[in-house]
Amino acid sequence: MQGLLASEAVSYAQASRFVLQASEAAVFDDPLQAFHFAQEQNWLPGRASPHAAARLDSVSLLLMRSFDLRGGIMFTLTGARRFAYRQMEHEGFIHGRASPRQSVSGETLLYMTGRILSGMEERLGITSELELEAQRLTAEREALAALAYPQPEKPPLVEALPVFAYILFLADSTAISGEARQRLYEYAALLRAIPEISIAVAGHTAFAGTQEGRLRISAQRAQAVADLLAYFGARPIGEIRVSGYGAAHPVADNATPEGMAANRRARIIILEN
Repeated sequence: MQGLLASEAVSYAQASRFVLQASEAAVFDDPLQAFHFAQEQNWLPGRASPHAAARLDSVSLLLMRSFDLRGGIMFTLTGARRFAYRQMEHEGFIHGRASPRQSVSGETLLYMTGRILSGMEERLGITSELELEAQRLTAEREALAALAYPQPEKPPLVEALPVFAYILFLADSTAISGEARQRLYEYAALLRAIPEISIAVAGHTAFAGTQEGRLRISAQRAQAVADLLAYFGARPIGEIRVSGYGAAHPVADNATPEGMAANRRARIIILEN
Protein backbone atom coordinates (compact mmCIF):
# COMPACT_ATOMS: atom_id res chain seq x y z
CA MET A 1 0.00 0.00 0.00
CA GLN A 2 2.74 2.47 0.95
CA GLY A 3 4.63 1.73 -2.24
CA LEU A 4 1.51 2.41 -4.26
CA LEU A 5 0.85 5.68 -2.46
CA ALA A 6 4.41 6.83 -3.07
CA SER A 7 4.03 6.40 -6.83
CA GLU A 8 3.29 9.56 -8.81
CA ALA A 9 2.35 7.48 -11.86
CA VAL A 10 1.23 3.90 -11.37
CA SER A 11 1.74 1.46 -14.22
CA TYR A 12 -1.05 -0.45 -15.91
CA ALA A 13 0.22 -3.63 -14.23
CA GLN A 14 0.16 -2.04 -10.77
CA ALA A 15 -3.29 -0.59 -11.34
CA SER A 16 -4.62 -3.93 -12.61
CA ARG A 17 -3.38 -5.89 -9.60
CA PHE A 18 -4.72 -3.37 -7.09
CA VAL A 19 -8.15 -2.86 -8.71
CA LEU A 20 -8.77 -6.54 -9.40
CA GLN A 21 -7.97 -7.42 -5.81
CA ALA A 22 -10.04 -4.55 -4.38
CA SER A 23 -13.06 -5.51 -6.50
CA GLU A 24 -12.53 -9.23 -5.86
CA ALA A 25 -12.78 -9.78 -9.61
CA ALA A 26 -9.50 -11.75 -9.48
CA VAL A 27 -6.45 -11.99 -7.24
CA PHE A 28 -2.91 -12.15 -8.62
CA ASP A 29 0.41 -11.90 -6.80
CA ASP A 30 2.11 -10.98 -10.07
CA PRO A 31 1.08 -7.57 -11.48
CA LEU A 32 1.87 -8.78 -15.01
CA GLN A 33 -0.62 -11.63 -14.68
CA ALA A 34 -3.23 -9.17 -13.42
CA PHE A 35 -2.53 -6.88 -16.38
CA HIS A 36 -2.90 -9.67 -18.94
CA PHE A 37 -6.12 -10.85 -17.29
CA ALA A 38 -7.62 -7.34 -17.40
CA GLN A 39 -6.58 -6.90 -21.02
CA GLU A 40 -8.07 -10.26 -22.03
CA GLN A 41 -11.36 -9.14 -20.48
CA ASN A 42 -11.22 -5.91 -22.56
CA TRP A 43 -11.02 -3.91 -19.34
CA LEU A 44 -7.89 -2.14 -20.62
CA PRO A 45 -7.00 -0.68 -24.04
CA GLY A 46 -5.49 -3.23 -26.41
CA ARG A 47 -2.41 -1.07 -26.96
CA ALA A 48 -1.67 -0.57 -23.27
CA SER A 49 1.76 -1.67 -22.05
CA PRO A 50 2.05 -3.20 -18.55
CA HIS A 51 4.90 -0.91 -17.53
CA ALA A 52 3.54 2.29 -19.07
CA ALA A 53 1.97 4.97 -16.88
CA ALA A 54 -1.77 4.29 -16.62
CA ARG A 55 -4.06 6.98 -18.04
CA LEU A 56 -7.03 8.26 -16.08
CA ASP A 57 -9.62 7.28 -18.70
CA SER A 58 -8.19 3.76 -18.92
CA VAL A 59 -8.18 3.36 -15.15
CA SER A 60 -11.80 4.59 -15.13
CA LEU A 61 -12.70 1.82 -17.57
CA LEU A 62 -10.81 -0.75 -15.48
CA LEU A 63 -12.65 0.32 -12.33
CA MET A 64 -16.08 0.31 -13.93
CA ARG A 65 -15.59 -3.11 -15.49
CA SER A 66 -13.95 -4.69 -12.44
CA PHE A 67 -16.66 -3.45 -10.07
CA ASP A 68 -19.38 -4.08 -12.69
CA LEU A 69 -20.67 -0.52 -12.41
CA ARG A 70 -23.55 0.66 -14.58
CA GLY A 71 -22.88 3.71 -16.71
CA GLY A 72 -24.91 6.09 -18.82
CA ILE A 73 -26.29 5.27 -22.23
CA MET A 74 -23.08 6.07 -24.10
CA PHE A 75 -20.95 3.84 -21.89
CA THR A 76 -23.60 1.12 -22.10
CA LEU A 77 -23.62 1.24 -25.89
CA THR A 78 -19.89 1.68 -26.53
CA GLY A 79 -17.97 0.56 -23.46
CA ALA A 80 -15.45 3.25 -24.43
CA ARG A 81 -12.97 4.55 -21.88
CA ARG A 82 -13.82 8.19 -22.63
CA PHE A 83 -17.37 7.55 -21.42
CA ALA A 84 -16.09 5.58 -18.44
CA TYR A 85 -14.08 8.68 -17.49
CA ARG A 86 -17.13 10.92 -17.89
CA GLN A 87 -19.20 8.60 -15.72
CA MET A 88 -16.54 8.48 -12.99
CA GLU A 89 -16.30 12.27 -13.07
CA HIS A 90 -20.07 12.62 -12.94
CA GLU A 91 -20.30 10.26 -9.95
CA GLY A 92 -17.65 12.22 -8.05
CA PHE A 93 -15.07 9.44 -8.16
CA ILE A 94 -12.52 11.85 -9.65
CA HIS A 95 -11.56 14.84 -7.55
CA GLY A 96 -10.04 18.17 -8.50
CA ARG A 97 -9.01 19.28 -11.95
CA ALA A 98 -8.31 16.30 -14.17
CA SER A 99 -7.75 15.30 -17.77
CA PRO A 100 -8.67 11.87 -19.17
CA ARG A 101 -5.17 11.58 -20.64
CA GLN A 102 -3.24 12.36 -17.47
CA SER A 103 -1.32 9.66 -15.62
CA VAL A 104 -2.75 8.29 -12.40
CA SER A 105 -0.89 8.57 -9.12
CA GLY A 106 -1.14 5.96 -6.40
CA GLU A 107 -3.06 8.42 -4.26
CA THR A 108 -5.58 9.05 -7.03
CA LEU A 109 -6.05 5.32 -7.62
CA LEU A 110 -6.62 4.80 -3.91
CA TYR A 111 -9.11 7.67 -3.78
CA MET A 112 -11.14 6.42 -6.75
CA THR A 113 -11.22 2.84 -5.52
CA GLY A 114 -12.11 3.93 -2.01
CA ARG A 115 -14.97 6.08 -3.25
CA ILE A 116 -16.43 3.15 -5.17
CA LEU A 117 -16.12 0.80 -2.21
CA SER A 118 -17.61 3.41 0.09
CA GLY A 119 -20.65 3.79 -2.14
CA MET A 120 -21.14 0.02 -2.22
CA GLU A 121 -20.80 -0.31 1.54
CA GLU A 122 -23.02 2.61 2.49
CA ARG A 123 -26.02 0.34 2.08
CA LEU A 124 -24.65 -1.70 4.98
CA GLY A 125 -23.73 1.32 7.08
CA ILE A 126 -20.00 0.59 6.73
CA THR A 127 -17.34 3.18 5.99
CA SER A 128 -14.64 1.84 3.70
CA GLU A 129 -11.15 1.80 5.18
CA LEU A 130 -9.80 2.79 1.78
CA GLU A 131 -12.19 5.73 1.71
CA LEU A 132 -11.06 6.92 5.14
CA GLU A 133 -7.42 6.60 4.11
CA ALA A 134 -8.06 8.48 0.89
CA GLN A 135 -9.86 11.27 2.72
CA ARG A 136 -7.03 11.62 5.18
CA LEU A 137 -4.38 11.75 2.48
CA THR A 138 -6.18 14.20 0.18
CA ALA A 139 -7.91 16.58 2.62
CA GLU A 140 -4.90 18.84 3.07
CA ARG A 141 -4.11 19.01 -0.64
CA GLU A 142 -7.72 19.80 -1.55
CA ALA A 143 -7.86 22.55 1.06
CA LEU A 144 -4.72 24.17 -0.34
CA ALA A 145 -6.04 23.82 -3.89
CA ALA A 146 -9.31 25.49 -2.92
CA LEU A 147 -7.37 28.49 -1.59
CA ALA A 148 -5.30 28.72 -4.74
CA TYR A 149 -8.19 28.67 -7.21
CA PRO A 150 -11.93 27.98 -7.17
CA GLN A 151 -13.02 24.53 -8.31
CA PRO A 152 -14.42 24.65 -11.85
CA GLU A 153 -18.01 23.70 -12.41
CA LYS A 154 -18.47 20.32 -14.03
CA PRO A 155 -19.70 20.52 -17.59
CA PRO A 156 -23.37 19.71 -17.95
CA LEU A 157 -23.94 16.09 -18.91
CA VAL A 158 -26.51 14.97 -21.43
CA GLU A 159 -29.38 13.43 -19.51
CA ALA A 160 -29.35 9.67 -19.92
CA LEU A 161 -32.05 8.32 -22.19
CA PRO A 162 -33.68 4.91 -21.89
CA VAL A 163 -31.33 2.34 -23.36
CA PHE A 164 -32.55 0.70 -26.55
CA ALA A 165 -30.26 -1.31 -28.76
CA TYR A 166 -32.68 -2.12 -31.56
CA ILE A 167 -35.50 -0.72 -33.66
CA LEU A 168 -37.94 -3.53 -34.45
CA PHE A 169 -39.88 -4.03 -37.69
CA LEU A 170 -42.89 -6.02 -38.82
CA ALA A 171 -42.44 -8.87 -41.30
CA ASP A 172 -41.45 -7.73 -44.80
CA SER A 173 -41.61 -4.10 -43.64
CA THR A 174 -39.23 -1.19 -43.37
CA ALA A 175 -41.79 1.12 -41.71
CA ILE A 176 -40.77 2.64 -38.38
CA SER A 177 -43.48 2.83 -35.72
CA GLY A 178 -44.47 6.05 -33.98
CA GLU A 179 -42.95 4.90 -30.70
CA ALA A 180 -39.66 4.06 -32.42
CA ARG A 181 -39.66 7.44 -34.19
CA GLN A 182 -39.94 9.16 -30.81
CA ARG A 183 -37.02 7.14 -29.51
CA LEU A 184 -34.95 8.04 -32.55
CA TYR A 185 -35.84 11.71 -32.05
CA GLU A 186 -34.57 11.59 -28.46
CA TYR A 187 -31.52 9.59 -29.45
CA ALA A 188 -30.64 12.08 -32.18
CA ALA A 189 -30.68 14.88 -29.61
CA LEU A 190 -28.18 12.95 -27.52
CA LEU A 191 -25.92 12.23 -30.48
CA ARG A 192 -25.88 15.90 -31.52
CA ALA A 193 -24.34 16.71 -28.13
CA ILE A 194 -21.48 14.24 -28.71
CA PRO A 195 -20.06 15.10 -32.13
CA GLU A 196 -16.76 13.28 -31.55
CA ILE A 197 -18.26 9.81 -32.07
CA SER A 198 -19.30 8.09 -35.29
CA ILE A 199 -22.59 6.31 -35.98
CA ALA A 200 -23.40 3.15 -37.90
CA VAL A 201 -26.71 1.33 -38.41
CA ALA A 202 -26.89 -2.43 -39.04
CA GLY A 203 -30.06 -3.99 -40.43
CA HIS A 204 -31.18 -7.59 -39.83
CA THR A 205 -34.04 -9.92 -40.74
CA ALA A 206 -35.62 -13.15 -39.57
CA PHE A 207 -34.79 -16.31 -41.52
CA ALA A 208 -37.50 -16.15 -44.15
CA GLY A 209 -37.59 -15.76 -47.92
CA THR A 210 -34.49 -15.78 -50.10
CA GLN A 211 -31.00 -14.71 -49.12
CA GLU A 212 -31.11 -11.94 -51.72
CA GLY A 213 -34.42 -10.68 -50.32
CA ARG A 214 -33.15 -10.80 -46.73
CA LEU A 215 -30.04 -8.81 -47.61
CA ARG A 216 -32.11 -6.24 -49.48
CA ILE A 217 -34.69 -5.63 -46.76
CA SER A 218 -32.07 -5.59 -43.98
CA ALA A 219 -30.19 -2.84 -45.81
CA GLN A 220 -33.46 -0.95 -46.36
CA ARG A 221 -34.26 -1.16 -42.65
CA ALA A 222 -30.85 0.19 -41.73
CA GLN A 223 -31.25 3.00 -44.26
CA ALA A 224 -34.69 3.90 -42.89
CA VAL A 225 -33.24 4.32 -39.39
CA ALA A 226 -30.25 6.28 -40.73
CA ASP A 227 -32.54 8.57 -42.71
CA LEU A 228 -34.56 9.42 -39.60
CA LEU A 229 -31.46 10.01 -37.48
CA ALA A 230 -30.21 12.40 -40.16
CA TYR A 231 -33.63 14.06 -40.45
CA PHE A 232 -33.64 14.66 -36.69
CA GLY A 233 -30.17 16.21 -36.89
CA ALA A 234 -28.00 13.49 -35.35
CA ARG A 235 -25.50 13.64 -38.24
CA PRO A 236 -25.54 14.42 -41.97
CA ILE A 237 -26.75 11.34 -43.79
CA GLY A 238 -23.38 10.87 -45.49
CA GLU A 239 -21.69 10.42 -42.10
CA ILE A 240 -23.89 7.51 -40.98
CA ARG A 241 -22.61 4.11 -42.11
CA VAL A 242 -25.31 1.66 -43.19
CA SER A 243 -25.05 -2.13 -43.54
CA GLY A 244 -27.51 -4.97 -44.13
CA TYR A 245 -26.71 -8.46 -42.84
CA GLY A 246 -29.86 -10.39 -43.68
CA ALA A 247 -30.41 -13.23 -41.20
CA ALA A 248 -26.72 -13.84 -40.53
CA HIS A 249 -26.77 -12.53 -36.94
CA PRO A 250 -29.94 -13.61 -35.14
CA VAL A 251 -30.53 -12.63 -31.52
CA ALA A 252 -33.35 -15.13 -31.02
CA ASP A 253 -34.55 -18.50 -32.31
CA ASN A 254 -36.11 -18.21 -35.76
CA ALA A 255 -38.14 -21.35 -35.05
CA THR A 256 -40.69 -19.34 -33.04
CA PRO A 257 -42.82 -16.32 -34.05
CA GLU A 258 -41.45 -14.40 -31.05
CA GLY A 259 -37.89 -15.13 -32.08
CA MET A 260 -38.50 -14.07 -35.67
CA ALA A 261 -40.07 -10.82 -34.45
CA ALA A 262 -36.97 -10.07 -32.35
CA ASN A 263 -34.69 -10.68 -35.33
CA ARG A 264 -36.47 -8.14 -37.56
CA ARG A 265 -34.44 -5.22 -36.33
CA ALA A 266 -31.94 -2.47 -37.01
CA ARG A 267 -29.19 -1.83 -34.50
CA ILE A 268 -27.66 1.59 -33.88
CA ILE A 269 -23.92 1.26 -33.27
CA ILE A 270 -21.71 3.89 -31.65
CA LEU A 271 -18.11 3.89 -32.86
CA GLU A 272 -15.27 5.50 -30.95
CA ASN A 273 -13.06 7.52 -33.30
